[in-house]
Amino acid sequence: MKTRDLTEIAVMAALLCVAGPLTVAVGPVPLSLATFAVYLAALVLGAKKAAVAVAVYLLLGSAGIPVFSGFTGGFQKLAGVTGGYLIGYLPCAFVSGLGAGNWLDSRPARVRQALRMAAGTLILYTLGTVWFIQQTGNALGAALSLCVLPFLPGDAVKIAAASFLAPQIRTALKNR
Repeated sequence: MKTRDLTEIAVMAALLCVAGPLTVAVGPVPLSLATFAVYLAALVLGAKKAAVAVAVYLLLGSAGIPVFSGFTGGFQKLAGVTGGYLIGYLPCAFVSGLGAGNWLDSRPARVRQALRMAAGTLILYTLGTVWFIQQTGNALGAALSLCVLPFLPGDAVKIAAASFLAPQIRTALKNR
């Protein structure tokens, strides 16, 4: 990797570290800006570099730096009831970032990119919800009503916001 790549990854990991702790309590899983940062990293960096940025964020948090929801950190957070959602950021970033290099080329390309982001979110929710069920013993319906349904509108807004901001950031980075 070039120095430029490492710098872009570090900046997006830092954005995750700033956004992750900013949360609103909505039951056992908090509403966080981390998913917005994951979507933005995916669209700006592409699949591989976005996944690396998320991995850096997860490593920092698991080492005890308070970058997870509510300014918490430590491996126990990854092992807790929301740990599956944190780990789910990795495949979400990768899948959401596939094709990110050419998603502005046409309307069909933008639609495909939005579908990839929705698929990444589905993987995130699947991993997180399965982990949540394993940790709490809740039934699937209860877990979905607690951990998925309240977050769908917000994630749609985050995807739209990232889709709006990413082209401007990509253009700025390209011109540097």
